Amino acid sequence: MWQDVGVMELNDELQLAVSLEPHAVRSAALIWARATALRDGLPEPATGEEKMPGIQRRLSLEGSRLLLARQADTYVGFTLFAPQAENLEIFYLAVGPDSWGSGVASALLVGAEEHARSLGRAALELWVINDNDRALGVYERAGFADTKQVKLDEFSDQIERRLLKQI
Repeated sequence: MWQDVGVMELNDELQLAVSLEPHAVRSAALIWARATALRDGLPEPATGEEKMPGIQRRLSLEGSRLLLARQADTYVGFTLFAPQAENLEIFYLAVGPDSWGSGVASALLVGAEEHARSLGRAALELWVINDNDRALGVYERAGFADTKQVKLDEFSDQIERRLLKQI
């Protein structure tokens, strides 16, 4: 199922769409593995299979969506989000390292914001690794504000901070 969500395209080559096709979910896991390996300075990325449980756990939430960015026939990024009581929570946002700096993350955030509006949600929220300066810069440029809330993520064992964007 590859459904266009009506998001403005970044350029003639970039498409954003919601998909739950197994290939799309596996591609998202591989993007996440490559991006986190580079971010964390690991010599080799994890396999997509190692990243699948976290993605599938979030996809099991009511109303969750996997929004993918693709250029030509290649997935280059994704975001996974689900509605909460008042906000839309973004659980994952990742762009393949070859596409870093090209505006894919910004386009995915616009897609998430459009979905939040369609559901009548007042804000976007997310938790980001406290020292992930690259991601923090993307979120800051997109209008997210630091709430000063922090937590230890039980799965990654890393300190995360909560960001919020009113829409």
